[in-house]
Amino acid sequence: MIAITGAAGFIGSNLAQHLAELGHRRLLLVDHALTRSKAANLAGLPSFRFVEHVAFAEALQRGELEVEGIFHLGACSDTTEQDWGYLLRNNVEYSQRLWRGCAECGVPFIYASSAATYGDGSQGFDDETSPDRPRPLNLYGQSKNEFDRWVLERQRSGAPTPNGWAGLKFFNVYGPREHHKGRMASMIWHAYQQIASRGEVGLFKSAEPSIPDGGQRRDFVAVGDCVEHLIWLWRHPEVSGIFNSGTGQARSFLELVGAAFAALGCEPRIRFIDMPEDLRGRYQSFTWATMDKLPAAGFPGHPTPLEQGVRQYVAWLKSCH
Repeated sequence: MIAITGAAGFIGSNLAQHLAELGHRRLLLVDHALTRSKAANLAGLPSFRFVEHVAFAEALQRGELEVEGIFHLGACSDTTEQDWGYLLRNNVEYSQRLWRGCAECGVPFIYASSAATYGDGSQGFDDETSPDRPRPLNLYGQSKNEFDRWVLERQRSGAPTPNGWAGLKFFNVYGPREHHKGRMASMIWHAYQQIASRGEVGLFKSAEPSIPDGGQRRDFVAVGDCVEHLIWLWRHPEVSGIFNSGTGQARSFLELVGAAFAALGCEPRIRFIDMPEDLRGRYQSFTWATMDKLPAAGFPGHPTPLEQGVRQYVAWLKSCH
């Protein structure tokens, strides 16, 4: 049995669907109580067992679960969340409970970190960088960084570790089954909705004089690529560490939106809007994953080019309407 936390979320549901396609029928899906929009992400799965996240952690710690591996993707991913106590409980302490349970049971543990841990990028985006160096721009990124630091301290101290473990710093992920994220969904999802409703796309004005409006650049990675990274690391427990999950390329929002217009066969119409107050000072204008470590460990895949990924995602969105 394979367990996935955050299984009804964006990356978790895509992982569950792909594992089912590969023939894995014994899936233990873990999440908070399902809302209607998130339950839709599990549609089409041939079989699975669902359990709420607290009961799952308790069962794991009691040694009651026989699992081949745990993909821990559940977290509060809202980059505007200001309740540190909430983030500490959900993103740090809960993850620590699962880590300890996997270490005691000898179960592989693959978990989601985030590119938000790198902050403004002044320390670079290298997955060899110590978590002590970057300064995340928001509390979400800080919570992910705290768990990364804790994991590496456990490893250095010689404390028990899971039988194969890895953390993935996901960059700017886009793709199917992210509709429930609302404001936190990818720019491609927002662009599709805006083009369909009013024929134009609103992009944030740049907050930095050296970057033109729409010139903010991110490492946009297709969710299918992230799923491939997750599965490969699970299948290779001899490879442990924290790895970037991106493409190794930084593309502008103008390029991204241009690809969305092209996929829909429309001429680009872009309007620049002021950045919301709650994002000012907490917004990454540039991300660029260093993608040397994972291939060096043996991962054989190649990233999906942005234009191809956008075409495929737009086709999927159109098929849902």
